[in-house]
Amino acid sequence: MARKTANDFHPEALKLFDKYVHGDISRRDFLASVPKYALLGLSAEALLEALNPRFAHAEQVPGNDPRIVTRFVEYPSPLGNGKIRGYLAQPAKAEGKLPVVLVIHENRGLNPHIEDITRRLALDNFIAFAPDALFTLGGYPGDEDKARELFKNLDKAKTQADFLAAAQELKKLPEGNGKVGAVGFCYGGGIVNYLATQLPDLAAGVPFYGAQPSAEDTAKIKAPLLLHYAGTDDRINAGWPAYEAALKKAGVNYEAFIYPGVQHGFNNDTTPRYDAAAAKLAWNRTITFFNKHLRG
Repeated sequence: MARKTANDFHPEALKLFDKYVHGDISRRDFLASVPKYALLGLSAEALLEALNPRFAHAEQVPGNDPRIVTRFVEYPSPLGNGKIRGYLAQPAKAEGKLPVVLVIHENRGLNPHIEDITRRLALDNFIAFAPDALFTLGGYPGDEDKARELFKNLDKAKTQADFLAAAQELKKLPEGNGKVGAVGFCYGGGIVNYLATQLPDLAAGVPFYGAQPSAEDTAKIKAPLLLHYAGTDDRINAGWPAYEAALKKAGVNYEAFIYPGVQHGFNNDTTPRYDAAAAKLAWNRTITFFNKHLRG
């Protein structure tokens, strides 16, 4: 099947897919509900297959790209699950110490797309580290449905502690300049917001369509933030007005952009919800933001 865009699907089918991806409905419920919104002659199963990720199709930076060096590393997490494992990427020929970016995945763990995002950051002259929250449960299983099911078994507090531990370890990297930023997507965007409330020395945070913290926790944020939201993402956007008010009240240095007409997950180029123009603009803004706050 040729690669499709969000415009090739009924808006209600996309809403159902969003519910399915985030665990609000089961695969069976999705398949039972979506046929009336399917394209002519397309079965529910075929529609789901068309919406699911195509990792190889979207890969931008191969794992063996000679311009970067990658490896898996483990860090201790005594207040979390004991230790956390993740994917580290950095330029092959770095000059001087580099800033570090913590990359936080969606609710499927460290899948090939997030590894690719991590390599893209390395090409932009950052050290990037993407932990796998599913490491304590055996790691990303290579299947998105299985990954979502595993995600439900995570201990929230311990998983948050794992990400905090990762950020603390990254500050001590000998190749790093001591400044750590964080970027995350969906679930990961929510974790970036959470880290900003917990780490006074977080140098920069970039949540993509992430859940927002409470007003009480927002008052603790010291990091500059760059927030990206999708225009049609009613579920996440419902929390934005209160978050914006809390950010303003707390005097947080932030920029926020809502990209009109695009879907939740618009930066993820493995699925039809991807929007090339919005993703390019958001990513360029992200790199500019990290360059401003993490270098020098």
